[in-house]
Amino acid sequence: MTLLRSTLAFLLLITICSTAFAQRKKNVSVEKDMGAYLLVYFKDDTHGLYIALSKDGYSFTDVNNAKPIIAGDTIAEQKGIRDPYILRGTDGMYYMALTDLHLFAQKLGYRTTEWERDGKQYGWGNNRGLVLLKSPDLIHWSHTVLRVDQAFPELENIGCAWAPELIYDEVKHKIMIYFTMRIGNKKEKVYYAYMNSDFTKLETMPQPLFEYPNGKPFIDGDITKVGNKYHLFYCSHDGTAGIKQAVSDSVASGYVYDSTWYDPEPRGCEAPNVFKRIGEDKWVLVYDIYGIKPHNFGFSETSDFIHFKNLGHFNEGVMKTTNFSIPKHPSFIQITSKEAKRIAEHWGLDMKF
Repeated sequence: MTLLRSTLAFLLLITICSTAFAQRKKNVSVEKDMGAYLLVYFKDDTHGLYIALSKDGYSFTDVNNAKPIIAGDTIAEQKGIRDPYILRGTDGMYYMALTDLHLFAQKLGYRTTEWERDGKQYGWGNNRGLVLLKSPDLIHWSHTVLRVDQAFPELENIGCAWAPELIYDEVKHKIMIYFTMRIGNKKEKVYYAYMNSDFTKLETMPQPLFEYPNGKPFIDGDITKVGNKYHLFYCSHDGTAGIKQAVSDSVASGYVYDSTWYDPEPRGCEAPNVFKRIGEDKWVLVYDIYGIKPHNFGFSETSDFIHFKNLGHFNEGVMKTTNFSIPKHPSFIQITSKEAKRIAEHWGLDMKF
């Protein structure tokens, strides 16, 4: 009987583990299942969150007719959000991280001063928090305000927390968040930390992700894994702001500086983001060209992350918008046709997938 009980217990354990593995495998996204693209962005005039869809990765349509799907003043301490980034989790959930900051809050009556704190002491745009969103279906979102300055005593006097992005660390099996941070009024650089399992708090103290060789500030990191390499694109402020790249074998360390400018723009660029074309060995590097009026997104396509083909700007080349303009700070992901159809139906968008 003891042997029988042990055997049954062993078989039960195998069944539980197999079920858990199958469920985890089920939730992992596979490119062959993807059939559309989703873009999240914000706009300066509203400081709200927007979503656009595309079937082909070239023409994008805003799901809410160029109106926010979430108003910034409903989720952010500063009554405005900026710099949205979206991640498809390995658990079947969707995660977003955004900057909790409103540039025009004084003008709109949200506060009585230009910034939350003294600009001379803490610098331009001296916010202290991020907004975290989580969804099972890309339609219904829960949210948390993450006060970075309250996460650890050493962060009490941070000067800013901007442009958060997310990536799943395959070694630690955790979501890694990385964002631009300034200590006091020093130079900005990109730091990384790990999130707790509930996606509500920092679990580790933020550490520098990469050191620019001459100490110049850099912001807006974006990491893409291709094969066994991690490509970190970022906005360098070493001269005219533009996009550079560093590459590593590890997600959180070992990035090697490359002096090449990877955007073709003569004006200032920031907020790089990379997305892969479904079923093709092509990736698109997107950047926010804030140095032109009206500002716009620029696009360059690559197959090797060395040579990039300039695709131009939205509505000035092969990349199109159908019902929106002047977007800010892009983040793209692949989604399934079923997901795209569900989103379109929810927002009353007449778009076939």
